[in-house]
Amino acid sequence: MTLNVKERRNKAGTVLVATGEINSETSGALLQTLLPLVREGRPLRIDLTAVTYVSSAGLRTLLVVYREAQHAGVAVTLYGVSEEVRFVMSATGFLDFFSTGEAEAAAAKTAARTAAKTAAKAAR
Repeated sequence: MTLNVKERRNKAGTVLVATGEINSETSGALLQTLLPLVREGRPLRIDLTAVTYVSSAGLRTLLVVYREAQHAGVAVTLYGVSEEVRFVMSATGFLDFFSTGEAEAAAAKTAARTAAKTAAKAAR
């Protein structure tokens, strides 16, 4: 299977949407796409919603991107990580390297619930 990537830029940074598999055949091209984006110094969001598989070569690619981002002081966030890909990344410890959009959304939801409870108590 192939990997297709589309890039979008906005005021907040760059979004790279990946579709397909990240494996030994596709990871090199993905790395060549991601590294220049990291080197621009803008926040980078990688949307993996349509990624069905990540091999060890794909994990290595993400690790190289992570290391480059750390060196450049650039935030890299993964979004839409499927259960299968999340399992592989979690089992290998790679998920710990990245911020995930899901974690940020859950934190915002928890903060909103806490604020609502506090407001309700204050209204009593």
